[in-house]
Amino acid sequence: MKIGYYPGTFDPITYGHLDIIHRGAKLFDKLYVAVSLNPSKKPLFTAKERFDQVNRVLADVENIEVIKSDILTVEHCQKLGASHVLRGLRAVTDYDYEFQLTNFNRQINEDIDTVFLMTDSKYSYLSSSSVRELALFNGDVSPFVPDEIVEDIQEKASKKTRKNNLNGKII
Repeated sequence: MKIGYYPGTFDPITYGHLDIIHRGAKLFDKLYVAVSLNPSKKPLFTAKERFDQVNRVLADVENIEVIKSDILTVEHCQKLGASHVLRGLRAVTDYDYEFQLTNFNRQINEDIDTVFLMTDSKYSYLSSSSVRELALFNGDVSPFVPDEIVEDIQEKASKKTRKNNLNGKII
């Protein structure tokens, strides 16, 4: 059984992520989609909220299991029996980062390999941070994220904007 592991912060999950997930699900018998903690990021949504959102969006995909992760990717792969990490690439800048990360991971566990998929060109510009920023300025995020989470994003961004405005901060 070929098991893959697709980690991400998914803050929020976008159509670019979903492109990689759906194509990756065709490559593996089972694909874990890991909602991960990243200490260098300050997410808009809590880990539980992100997990719930990803679960809602992927509920209809049979060979995918959404999980939470707060450990190293290669360690989690080993615990789950995953032989491959799935990663998406949008541009050359993604490749540079992912190339370093892949080599680092192979130093930790050489049995875990990485599979890269280029995102569909119509999503090559799309990032979660762009969606968050658009939402914070009351923009329409619906072209970039699944319908199931549009309201979540709008509500969370609205609360954050109100809170920052009350504190005298400009976003």
